[in-house]
Amino acid sequence: MRTTLILLSARLLDPATGGFLPHTALAAADGRITALGDDREIRALADGTTTVIDLKGAVVTPGLVDGHIHPVHGSELTSGLDLSGCTDLEQTRQALARAVRDLAPGAWLHAWGLDPNVFGELPVDTAPFDQVLGDVPAFLLLFDAHSALASRRALELAGVDGPRTFDQATADVVCDADGRPTGLLLEDAACELVERVAPQPTREERRDRLAAALRAMAAAGLTGGHAMDANGDSLELVAELAEAGELPLRLRIAPWCQPGTDADGVRALIEQQGTGGRLWEVAGVKIFMDGTIDNGTAWLEQPDCHGESRHAFWPDPEEYTRIVATLHRAGVPTATHAIGDAAVRHVLDAVEKAQAEFGPGPRHRVEHIETVPDDTLRRFAELGVVASMQPTHCCDFTRADHTDNWSRRLGEPRASHAWRCRDLHDSGAVVALGSDWPIAPFPPLGVMAGAVHRRPSRDLTQAPHGPEQALTALEALRGMTVNAAYAAGEEDAAGRLAVGHRADLTVLAADPLTVPATELADVPVLLTVVDGAPTHRAAEL
Repeated sequence: MRTTLILLSARLLDPATGGFLPHTALAAADGRITALGDDREIRALADGTTTVIDLKGAVVTPGLVDGHIHPVHGSELTSGLDLSGCTDLEQTRQALARAVRDLAPGAWLHAWGLDPNVFGELPVDTAPFDQVLGDVPAFLLLFDAHSALASRRALELAGVDGPRTFDQATADVVCDADGRPTGLLLEDAACELVERVAPQPTREERRDRLAAALRAMAAAGLTGGHAMDANGDSLELVAELAEAGELPLRLRIAPWCQPGTDADGVRALIEQQGTGGRLWEVAGVKIFMDGTIDNGTAWLEQPDCHGESRHAFWPDPEEYTRIVATLHRAGVPTATHAIGDAAVRHVLDAVEKAQAEFGPGPRHRVEHIETVPDDTLRRFAELGVVASMQPTHCCDFTRADHTDNWSRRLGEPRASHAWRCRDLHDSGAVVALGSDWPIAPFPPLGVMAGAVHRRPSRDLTQAPHGPEQALTALEALRGMTVNAAYAAGEEDAAGRLAVGHRADLTVLAADPLTVPATELADVPVLLTVVDGAPTHRAAEL
């Protein structure tokens, strides 16, 4: 077997132990690690076609994997005006005004990343922006990507002039006391009413945006992602990039199962499993159990301060339970979006029921888990359900003093039990980490750092939210290596620096276990390797 890649003068970090391996060099062939040893013996494996890189003492970790990411959907949603840096209404109005001035007559304004905290105590609606937007058709996606604001002109073009009913139980065209839309649209079904009349990018534009996003992810050190968006033609776009040699990440893709999916639809999801290519595969099914706390569509055991977040995403939650059982029996793992405590409990109940009826099966996951009661923690380990969490959501969208929208809605004591990464870990759960990009930035070092410091990434001098729920640096590294592999059922092939494991590697300029957490996000990524081939290489190498 011809050796295709050799890395020399390396410090090989083992996330299982937190220590460095005794070896200084690594060889790869056919996408796998084939040898570990000292520089001299590994260099001897090279021939004239081998890529040999002297790392000069840089740190090599198993490839960092984002446990929850939306590469296709995200590359589409993040086009247009970025509002994520706006912290109050005036900043938002100024940003919109600048964008409106640059628009061609009749053109739509697309924006994303709007934080509901900019509204303070005011309702989240378009009223503060009516004067700025005027007759411009505008679609402003809120940061959670579960809600949006549509301008009055956009609503008019979409023919939305009052309330609607949807298969998604928490979807809503929010209206005032007179039945007139306020501009706030909750969940995909409502947002699509306006999105479908707005101009759409060409397929070539969508492909190019996806390719650019994936290249940026590779440059940030990601070697893979558990992608939660196999909708429309997204699989075709991924396959096209792979065929052209332009897929720099290994993607594990879970198509969605929405309310209203009938038996034929579930059967199609089962038959789709395992399809793909060398670097991508359909594996698992993504299901929603609720929406988000920030827009009042989560499913809570006790309503929020507005009396909202009282319902499941599924009109009949037992239909979800039946679908989980069907998938479990077929050996298909599920990844369920469950943010509220009632949603999390229902998912665990559904898995427990499926296991009782059909025996042990695939590894199921719960995604997000923003609030969870004490008596639910231990059930993750008991049922073998993976806790898939995104710590940077807590860092960037909540505050230590609980004056943010998320915390105000929940109130005490729930706001003091946010993103219980530590408690879940200590209860025996496997905690996999991710970004949920485009909801939060995808650079994995920032995700790991947030899990440790739990501070706002824009101002690290601020107090942490729930520091008692922080992970250690080693636990955070495991969350994107060992635990990510376990969550995918790939612990025998990924997540470790071992002969026979995939040659998916991330090379860093410093040891991520000893760099202060507040500096970790800025550590340079020197090299990213996927399937034994560099996908990013810094100039100094």
